[in-house]
Amino acid sequence: MAANSLFDAHHALGQCTFQIYNFITLSHGEIDRLANLIAQGIHQWSRLATQISVQSHTTAQLQQSDPQTVAIAIAHDEAVFNSRRQNTEGRRRVQSGVGSQHLQADRIAVAGKRLQQGRQAIYDLDRTGFVLRHISYCEIDCVLWNNVPSTKVNATSTTEALDHMSTASKPVLITGDFRDGIQYFGESWPGSDKLAVKPVIGTDARAITDPTDPACVFQTLLVADALRYLTLQICGSKASGHPGGYASSAEAHAALMMLGHKHIVTEAGHHAPGFYSAMFLDGSLHAMDINTVSDLRARFRERHGLLGHLSGAIPGLLAPAGPLGQGQHFAMGGALLNPGTLFPLTLGDGGLGEPYIMSAFMHFKTAFPRVTNFLPVLVWNGYSQEHHSMVSPMSNDAMIAYWKGHGFEDVILVDAKAFDDTHQDGAYVDSTCFLLSQRLAFQGAVLQEISRAGKQALGGKLTAFIIKQLKGAGVHTTGAKAHNLYPADTLDAKHIIGGLKRRALSIDAWELVRKNLSRAGGGPAGQTVATEQERVLPGLGDLPLRDFPLGENQVPATAFGALVAAVGQRDPQFIVSNADGNEASAMKNINDALKIRHPTTDPRYNQSPNGQVYEPLSEDACAGLSAAIALLGGRSLWLSYESFAINGWPIVQTVSQAMAELRRKTPSQIVMFTAGALEQGRNGWTHQRPEIESYCAAMMRNGNHYPLFPSDANMVQVAYDWALGTHNKTIAIFASKTALPVRTTLAQARTAIEDGAVALYETAPGNGPLVVMAVAGDMILLPVFMAREALEKAGVRVRIVSMANPRRLYRPDDVSWNTVNGPDDKFMDDAQFAKLFGGDALLAISGGASAPLEPVLLRSPSGRGILCWKRGETVAAAGDLMSFNGVDAPAITARARALLGL
Repeated sequence: MAANSLFDAHHALGQCTFQIYNFITLSHGEIDRLANLIAQGIHQWSRLATQISVQSHTTAQLQQSDPQTVAIAIAHDEAVFNSRRQNTEGRRRVQSGVGSQHLQADRIAVAGKRLQQGRQAIYDLDRTGFVLRHISYCEIDCVLWNNVPSTKVNATSTTEALDHMSTASKPVLITGDFRDGIQYFGESWPGSDKLAVKPVIGTDARAITDPTDPACVFQTLLVADALRYLTLQICGSKASGHPGGYASSAEAHAALMMLGHKHIVTEAGHHAPGFYSAMFLDGSLHAMDINTVSDLRARFRERHGLLGHLSGAIPGLLAPAGPLGQGQHFAMGGALLNPGTLFPLTLGDGGLGEPYIMSAFMHFKTAFPRVTNFLPVLVWNGYSQEHHSMVSPMSNDAMIAYWKGHGFEDVILVDAKAFDDTHQDGAYVDSTCFLLSQRLAFQGAVLQEISRAGKQALGGKLTAFIIKQLKGAGVHTTGAKAHNLYPADTLDAKHIIGGLKRRALSIDAWELVRKNLSRAGGGPAGQTVATEQERVLPGLGDLPLRDFPLGENQVPATAFGALVAAVGQRDPQFIVSNADGNEASAMKNINDALKIRHPTTDPRYNQSPNGQVYEPLSEDACAGLSAAIALLGGRSLWLSYESFAINGWPIVQTVSQAMAELRRKTPSQIVMFTAGALEQGRNGWTHQRPEIESYCAAMMRNGNHYPLFPSDANMVQVAYDWALGTHNKTIAIFASKTALPVRTTLAQARTAIEDGAVALYETAPGNGPLVVMAVAGDMILLPVFMAREALEKAGVRVRIVSMANPRRLYRPDDVSWNTVNGPDDKFMDDAQFAKLFGGDALLAISGGASAPLEPVLLRSPSGRGILCWKRGETVAAAGDLMSFNGVDAPAITARARALLGL
């Protein structure tokens, strides 16, 4: 049909339908008048369709359609488009309201409770899709609007009325019904009488059996919308939280769960409300006494509730998600510990800007080529938090190539754009605006392709899945504006109400969703996933600690390495990671015993495809895998230079907090940092960065973090042995790779680690003033003992105390010890503290940062002073660096004398 003829026909019909939509905002008492006008529209449409039917096959199809349905759809299309006309400028060409984000939902709304006859066809692409395409305002200029009545329609009131008409009456629920708290219920979807009769996951099943089954697709889409609805409602309940990013992943998350995969982690902490909604619907949150949607709303973003970002403390959730770029480590660690179980990982394209994500995948694939049972699921929605994502300009082919370039054998991408029947602009579209048939087609493609991706991943083929659709799909708005809610975004706000009503499900649909998800995976995730039970580990027995003689020079790092080798030989799943290399840190003995994991076998470099030493040149990859294994129940150890540890520390901090909250025991995450700043003279300031000690000191107050500063080769062994016997803690050991005098026996070392400190030396009783030198570290003891000689010659008595475990030197009220899993209330009492640190003056000394010295400075009543690291410089030897920083023997002597007034 020629555009002009179509224009004329549509313009004539418009004269009738404009009368219809003007009454949409009327009260319910005037619905009869609306019905009369609809009847007029039906008559007018039938006449026009007959007149133009001979002009094209398309209009012949129109004539065969239900005229009442067509009239309703076009009337509403006109109403919405006219209400938005105020936002257009000039005579620009505009696309029909069919292409707007919310029109499909609004059109469905018109065909709601009071217009049931039109509902089925409005959802049905085959019956009305061609109407919406061919009667398109894209074909004509806005001349039409110069020829129609100038009646104004209030957009807000129209939307309110349509939403109200589309929402079913709120049912009366019995006490304790999980649906209590759902604000809006909708009508059953067309086709429910055939596709939603009973749950597609049977009572004894773990997943759907056929991802191509229309009923499975239909019910998976119900899950997706249920997740969207709850995500928006719980965020709206606190006018905060992040619904937008998760909303664009809903079809993928729903598909994973319906396929029985519940070991799902994410690097996107902002997806938390969606994950909480999933755990609520599958029944996992019963363990937190969250039984109804009212409970869910009340506990969201509250203490003892559901954190704003994901926490592994929530039943059914495997790992935390705070800073971006961490989730991949949990997925890979989980896959390594649990062969045969799929660990999907969702990540956003905003977070994909973190460079560590993709490099971590590549490192892991190189080291563990047969461990493929993790599945990255990229939620590619075009936006990050406040703007377009940096990968948004990439084409689909470029994105696939990007992933394949990082080692993935197959990259499966499902793009909502390919299913768009609403002519949305741009590369990213909102699938919830499609007609129901196309929504189901999109969900079906996601379901089938995720099923294929999961099977490939479990079958040995490294696979990634990408879902591409607009950020915020199906919630209150789209794009970066959908990312988070602000104080004005309450449940009373019209745009939040509109978003909820568009996603409202029938009461029966909610019941269906609950039954399916509670059965998927064999039951609620909070009862079935691997991390909900304490992992059984091989016993280590008594480790071969070597008691080095006092005064003998030994390398602490090498003594430590011997114990690490023994642990690895007794626990085959134990993993050691080190980006800078064990040999460079005087721990070649670890490589000799456990071998570096590398696909190339080379005895010269201790390389083996089955090695237990993970050595990619990435502190993030090393820290990430080690931390993930510890959190998920295995033994691990991250080794690094003190100078570079900060590059991997964020995930250690994240896991430390998560361990404090867990309801189960898990091995403590243990790290050991060698090559302290004092050992790196020739390398200059790039290798002289002991500030990580300050980070550790700050974390001591958390209650489950312990930085240890062993004074020699005996004490470092005891420190590691003690750490292996703990759980749910983070323990950072600082030790040198330089041969140093042994100053403690193993027995003294145990006292130091258990009690917090031990005296290494004290001048014989006398009459001179007493200066206490409280020292954190090992190499720094060299100038301290030299200063002792000078002070004693001046008549000063000296006590040298090793602050081996400063966490134990705080007062109980200084630390949140009683808020963590496995609370440790052991602190040095005042009497013992006075015995060790009491004197005429206290000089706290460190070869690194001053923060670990805080506990003794807080408690000592004596005159106090600090000598510590200041900055780096290129020097020939450690002694020169000590002098540069004012921690050599002369400086220590002078400061002690000054404190004593000598």
